[in-house]
Amino acid sequence: MPNPRPRAPLPTPERPGRDLSRPLPAALSWITLLVFAPAFAGACFVFELGWWVPALYGAASIVAFASYGIDKAAARRQANRISEQTLLILGLVGGWPGALVAQQLFRHKTRKRSFRRAFWGTVGVNILALAAYVYLTASAFGV
Repeated sequence: MPNPRPRAPLPTPERPGRDLSRPLPAALSWITLLVFAPAFAGACFVFELGWWVPALYGAASIVAFASYGIDKAAARRQANRISEQTLLILGLVGGWPGALVAQQLFRHKTRKRSFRRAFWGTVGVNILALAAYVYLTASAFGV
């Protein structure tokens, strides 16, 4: 009797067309978060950033974390996935801390080189935008 559910080939780096490489060290993600969190908290306190700034980062991080978890589960089931563009946009709007945690906990999106480059690019753009906002806020306060 034939197997009713065909098995998908296991993902391997040898499969043509795969953009896989060794994951970056997990410490990079954790150190980035450990540096960002107190710097962000300090900026919120010292420059009296609006309540909406940490709320945006918190909400976007929760949504990003959940999205990575949902996408990982969908990948395992070979179901419809969340697009990489959506995951990147969530990180760009402030959800990258939650995305970093999810990447490490779920071991998801840590090996695809093109995604990692785009993701860290969005982290950089987000931090630059936050720094510009803090600078403008500090200028308004005469700091």
